[in-house]
Amino acid sequence: MSIRHGLLALLDQGPRYGYQLRTEFEARTGATWPLNVGQVYTTLGRLERDGLVEAAGEDDEGHQFYAVTDEGRLELRRWFDTPVPRTNPPRDELAIKLAMAVTIPGVDVAAVVHGQRRHSMQALQDYTRLKGRALAADTGSGGDLAWLLVLEQLIFQTEAEIRWLDHCESRLAQHAERAAAAPPGPAAPPARRAAKSRDRGRI
Repeated sequence: MSIRHGLLALLDQGPRYGYQLRTEFEARTGATWPLNVGQVYTTLGRLERDGLVEAAGEDDEGHQFYAVTDEGRLELRRWFDTPVPRTNPPRDELAIKLAMAVTIPGVDVAAVVHGQRRHSMQALQDYTRLKGRALAADTGSGGDLAWLLVLEQLIFQTEAEIRWLDHCESRLAQHAERAAAAPPGPAAPPARRAAKSRDRGRI
């Protein structure tokens, strides 16, 4: 997740201090990806180091404001104009878990799939309820639209995960059928069996 570009987008609307940025970021994304103030100020420090933001004074309460620079606006435009690359997909914990589960003896992979499906179905129901409330409360503002887009992304992503889990279940069943139908391995030749018997006799 590009926190730095999210903060640049907010600063493009005018100078803000760290807590304001955190609050607005979470409001626009429905706190789906919560930030802590330390994370915000660390990112601001890096943006300032890179010449994308600059200090813009303090208020009477001592809050340090930041403003986007011309270079920061150019970086923001590049971000909006450039598709999010899929060449290096983010690590997915569920995919890693199932990849490990099918190679580790003693793991009930079917139970892992069933447990995840139950959890994902519950999450999908929760997201759908939140979407209904968001639609009912929609005032036509950009903030309402932003939250709806994030919610719908979560819904589509969870639906895709459930379809993938269904596919995993089918793939596991096919694999089990092939393993059961596979002929047993060839027996060892007589000479090899005799050699193994002699070796066991020496132990």
